[in-house]
Amino acid sequence: MSTYLTTEQLSDRIHYNSRTIRNELVDSCLFEGRHYVRPFNRRKILFIWETIETDMLAQSEDTIALAYNTEEV
Repeated sequence: MSTYLTTEQLSDRIHYNSRTIRNELVDSCLFEGRHYVRPFNRRKILFIWETIETDMLAQSEDTIALAYNTEEV
């Protein structure tokens, strides 16, 4: 079963402003049919929390660069 969230509810969970979600993330990071739906082809957007959470966690790999010496001692 999916958890559907409004823009304001998603904003509370991911700590982004609602306007940022609508103007910046929708259609660039969050895609219709995968991350959100428009019920009855209306303006209102409902976000699918499980898919968003899975994709966010999949992209949060450890990306800290470590300095190392390639020369053999």
